[in-house]
Amino acid sequence: MILNVNNLRKEVPSGDGQLIILDDVSLSLNDGESLAITGPSGSGKSTLLSLLAGLDTATSGEIFLDDLALHKMNEEERTALRKEKVGFVFQSFELLPSLTALENVMLPSELKSEKSPETNAKNFLERVGLKNRQDHYPNQLSGGEQQRVAIARAFACSAKILFADEPTGNLDPRNGEIIADLLFEVNSETDNALVIVTHDQELADRCDKTINLKLGKVI
Repeated sequence: MILNVNNLRKEVPSGDGQLIILDDVSLSLNDGESLAITGPSGSGKSTLLSLLAGLDTATSGEIFLDDLALHKMNEEERTALRKEKVGFVFQSFELLPSLTALENVMLPSELKSEKSPETNAKNFLERVGLKNRQDHYPNQLSGGEQQRVAIARAFACSAKILFADEPTGNLDPRNGEIIADLLFEVNSETDNALVIVTHDQELADRCDKTINLKLGKVI
């Protein structure tokens, strides 16, 4: 099991005391499975994603990522875990503007000192249909092409689990469909787990599992 979450709770200070963002959330995900996190704006979806990926800490509850107790780790340990096991695809792409498409895809593998990062990056750029765009900078690429670079980068770093936050949210319907197909295609080929936050019900329906949040609770 790649992800096991028990009784997760997240509170933040507010003017009236503590504001509950997530309340008693539990879920599980096996290797190779996909999970959609859905719900209206303000329901806690992005907060849950941040907790599952080790970008934030919960008030209480347990998160086991690849059998490692994420909830017991300090920031340094969580950073090391993310570097080793986690990939990200953001709605805003988050590509480094000073690096080419190839260099952006290579970067996580280089930081992990993996073997043949350039060869690996070229392979994934080819798989997402950008073999002839690898020397272009982000500002020379369309939104759909930038998101494909981001997907190539996420999968090229040998992550065990990929977190995608509204990966099609900034794209037109045609490019959104292409990106969704790519996510599931590469996810299937690599046997990595996939967790998607989305408002798109069609995208959610393609996942193996779905949890729907409302006011911080699973409904």
